[in-house]
Amino acid sequence: MIQIRPILAALRRHKMATLLIVLQIALTLAVVSNALFIVKTRVVHLSRPTGTDEAHLFAINNKWIGQPDVPHIDAQMGADLATLRSLPGVRDAFASEAYPMEEGGGGLVRIKHQVAQTTRPQLALSYFADEHALDTFGISLVAGRNFRADEIGSLGPYSKLMPAVILITRDLAHKLFPGGAAVGQRVYLNDDGPSTIIGMIDRLEGGYVGSSTRSIDEDTVLVPARYASPDDGAAYNGGVVYLVRAQPGQLDAVLHAAPAALVAQSRLRLISPEDGVVTLAQARTKAYGTDRGVAIMMAAICVLLLLATAGGIVGLSSFWVGQRRRSIGVRRALGATRGDILRYFQTENALIVGIGVVLGVILGVAANLSLMTHYELPRMPLWVLGVGAVLLWLLGQLAVLGPARRAAAVPPVEATRSV
Repeated sequence: MIQIRPILAALRRHKMATLLIVLQIALTLAVVSNALFIVKTRVVHLSRPTGTDEAHLFAINNKWIGQPDVPHIDAQMGADLATLRSLPGVRDAFASEAYPMEEGGGGLVRIKHQVAQTTRPQLALSYFADEHALDTFGISLVAGRNFRADEIGSLGPYSKLMPAVILITRDLAHKLFPGGAAVGQRVYLNDDGPSTIIGMIDRLEGGYVGSSTRSIDEDTVLVPARYASPDDGAAYNGGVVYLVRAQPGQLDAVLHAAPAALVAQSRLRLISPEDGVVTLAQARTKAYGTDRGVAIMMAAICVLLLLATAGGIVGLSSFWVGQRRRSIGVRRALGATRGDILRYFQTENALIVGIGVVLGVILGVAANLSLMTHYELPRMPLWVLGVGAVLLWLLGQLAVLGPARRAAAVPPVEATRSV
């Protein structure tokens, strides 16, 4: 049976080396646990579904040429939509000002229960939509009804957002009316209104996916309107976004046919050949590029830190084996087996790692609290630190195994050699 007291006595004779490896283990645990938690949150974030039929959905960014007036744009949008919906391979289409994961499109609305409400309003992201929006997105109602054609308005650059009816997501409904039914309730958008909630959809991600809107990514409002805006620097940067849903197996064909059909319908438009047509798969890759990069970088940092810590343990253990060859030989001469020597060094490593883990847990919690203060990061659950501690303990045992085996191979004859 391994005696702990001799191990502690040996460690006291190497205070500085022991302290350095303990600090390295503590810092590694603090950094690796928080880094792995960040990786987890980023991976969860970038893999979230938008709630739409992403595989068959794409957006066309259409800019107007010549600054036509609002009635002309509204009429042109109606003609464009009729053209898109009549194309072979197209299931449905509608006009909006943004699309999911666009990174910069869409509107931000403040929702109140009363005009004179003094408490903080609920923030949400919005899309302009019509009666074809739900089918185009590939989403269905979970309560209430869809828009009717006669409820779709036309908004100009300076029009007030005062829809009589709206659709909202389930997440937003629970925030506005916790424990109650949202359909049939009246709310006020941006101090205008009132607007009656006529339907609720399950999930629809907004046009922003950045950290500044992460808490309301799925709090979405559909507004029954077409936004007829000339490209004059007004809100939403002018133009229109046509969202098109292709039939299964027809996406590639429709991607080429739809822009050409719009240009044939009217040449007073600009659709960029570089980024004028964007599939939602492409939008996801671009929008979550930062999250993906951060996850890869953090994972690489974790690997490098773990390798550095393992290298430190191997180096220190090898150094100690070299210094203790005579004492190891004495123990072998007194009857210690190879297994005893092996367990001695493994127990010694377990004690060092254990001290480092305790300190690392304290540093890890402090680091997480600091990240919560300065960045939009949730509280790290303690099980993450537990996983990190187990990982470091296993790493320490593997790292010390080589030096411990060399120590166990020291013959008893070493006891007779001079220092």
